[in-house]
Amino acid sequence: MNLLAHAYLSFNDPGVLTGNMISDYVKGKKKFLYPAVVQKGISLHRAIDGFTDDHPATKEAKEFFRGSYRLYAGACMDVVYDHFLANDHNEFNDDYALQAFALTVYKGLEQNKAYLPEKFAAMLPYMQSQNWLYNYRFRFGIEKSFEGLVRRSAYLTDSVPAFRIFEENYQDLEQCYRVFFPELKKMAVDWLQNFTNGSNEPLR
Repeated sequence: MNLLAHAYLSFNDPGVLTGNMISDYVKGKKKFLYPAVVQKGISLHRAIDGFTDDHPATKEAKEFFRGSYRLYAGACMDVVYDHFLANDHNEFNDDYALQAFALTVYKGLEQNKAYLPEKFAAMLPYMQSQNWLYNYRFRFGIEKSFEGLVRRSAYLTDSVPAFRIFEENYQDLEQCYRVFFPELKKMAVDWLQNFTNGSNEPLR
């Protein structure tokens, strides 16, 4: 799950942010147990995932990881995309902007803690204390993210190849991001503008 991208594409709406961040932990019809604006975030997350998986640049980039990680190539790309977003001066014009954004996300999630599934709520303190969103900016943060991906997976055992692939193909992967992300951002903006199912009132 590309945490930074999902947070960023919630466009500072706390309710949408909450839904966007917890979507992977909310299965099927359980999303209807949440307020409408959180449901909106859950649906946006799924639209982002679908667009990402189908995009030609993502398909091209996943091939770097396919041989070693097979079905997890997409999860590897989630990590990679967050690194390039964290370093994208079109989106975060300096180090302070990314740091401030990360702190705003953590605060928003804490304020809506009542809506966080148990597993996500248990993860949030680690996300904050280790400042995952900010540390995607750095190679050591990506290395740690690959380690976490392997730890959470059912079939992977080694994160070292993923980080090596990332390092060896850095420029090509960055180019895929440059093609992909502006189109993803436009899709998210258009999707939110066209969303009509439910209240747009933010959570307090």
